[in-house]
Amino acid sequence: MHNRRVPAKIAVAVVFIAANFMAIMDTTIVNVALPTVGHDFGVDPSGLSAVNVGYLVALAVFIPASGWLGNRFGTRRTMLAALLLFTVASGLCATAGSLGALTAYRILQGVAGGLLTPVGMTMMLRAFPLAERLRAQKYMMLPTAVAPALGPVLGGWLVDTVSWHWVFLVNLPVGALALVFGLLFLPDLPGGSRSRFDVAGFVLAGAGLASVLYALTEGANRGWGSAGILVALVGGVVLLAVMVLWELRAAHPMINLRVTKDQLFRTTQLALLPINATFMGVLYLYPLFLQTALGYDALHSGLATFPEALGMMTASQLVSRLYDRIGPRRLMAAGGTGAALLMALMATFTAGTSSLVFYPMLYLLGVCVGHLVMTAQNTAFATIPPARMGDATTVLNMQRQTGAAFGTALVGTLLAVLGTTTSTGQVDTTAYHVGFVTLGAITLCAALLALRISDRTVRAAFRAAAPTPAAPGDAGPAGDASAGAAPTDATSPGRPADLA
Repeated sequence: MHNRRVPAKIAVAVVFIAANFMAIMDTTIVNVALPTVGHDFGVDPSGLSAVNVGYLVALAVFIPASGWLGNRFGTRRTMLAALLLFTVASGLCATAGSLGALTAYRILQGVAGGLLTPVGMTMMLRAFPLAERLRAQKYMMLPTAVAPALGPVLGGWLVDTVSWHWVFLVNLPVGALALVFGLLFLPDLPGGSRSRFDVAGFVLAGAGLASVLYALTEGANRGWGSAGILVALVGGVVLLAVMVLWELRAAHPMINLRVTKDQLFRTTQLALLPINATFMGVLYLYPLFLQTALGYDALHSGLATFPEALGMMTASQLVSRLYDRIGPRRLMAAGGTGAALLMALMATFTAGTSSLVFYPMLYLLGVCVGHLVMTAQNTAFATIPPARMGDATTVLNMQRQTGAAFGTALVGTLLAVLGTTTSTGQVDTTAYHVGFVTLGAITLCAALLALRISDRTVRAAFRAAAPTPAAPGDAGPAGDASAGAAPTDATSPGRPADLA
């Protein structure tokens, strides 16, 4: 039985940050180690993609099942089981003696990773009432902002100073501590119904999403016209289309797509899709530009990219102060527009650009992206009831993975088609500049989609969630995550004080 001495909100936040940090960082930290892995195993670089593809495919298969598993077995039990599996799989990866073994263990990591983020996000949204969601978003933003940027830096340092095994071993102390803490303090929050398992929905969603992510991940390397990529992409899209038709008619769907009928949720997801693509696209394109065009090594290019994470963390502090005053519509539109302009300015970078420009530019980009992402995630769930949180977080994480894969695939394709060197072997920055402009244009689409957000609907949701004044002695039990929302401002009835 877990101990109640730690408030439910703190316990959920601690486990979520640790688990999500590991899962997200694992998607970038391993890339730096692959050349050394290939050298140790005597494998050509072209054959190393299975290590990442196996992880991404397993991730894609189990994200759709995360909501059902959390409802069926309880979020606490599902979260702790996934955390244990991820930690054990990380240790196995570090002991792998062949590429086949490493790929198999990475698949186990992907299974766990596909559950960690959506189940953890569901627990966060259930633990924090609507009026306190912006405070929760500060915690939820940490792994999203820091982990992708820290991965290459930490991975490069570990590979250079110790060995590639440590990019996996670094997960063990974090996972073990989070698991022990969770066993002691993590609550099992009430949530959705325990419906029967939708086998057809699981197969269609898992196979379809895995095929699409495989095609997007490998398309630039293998060629978009190759038979394997075309079959995976077209087949994946067809499977997902069939899945949508099936899930909308199923009595107990694996993914309850009816949650997208909520206009506020649907609009924010449409705005998040392009920004997730451009966020990962920049994290992929910018370090390559620094290394190939400016001669940076992997470690220093990672350090030059890291200010974006600091900017996103700064945004997490600012949004909580501006959200209620400015409204989500304007915050998202301003953040997207600012990010688009900064990406366009990055297209002017040349070998003669002072390195002093790079750090503030990436910091400001992180601030702008953070305003859009944090505001959108807080707004997305404003009108979603607690029983539907598992469905909503599943859809959000499917969208996030697809957007991230699309952004990376787009950048890789542009570099492959346009080329990065001239006929004489000199560095050609045209492809990088086109990449930055393209990502900026996609980001501008996110800003335009944000204009469809209704501030009135969001205000009404907060007003409806505001607690009614309680009679003396009626306060909920201490540490109860389901207790009322945040205190309201006496000068503005029904208005959350911590959003003022």
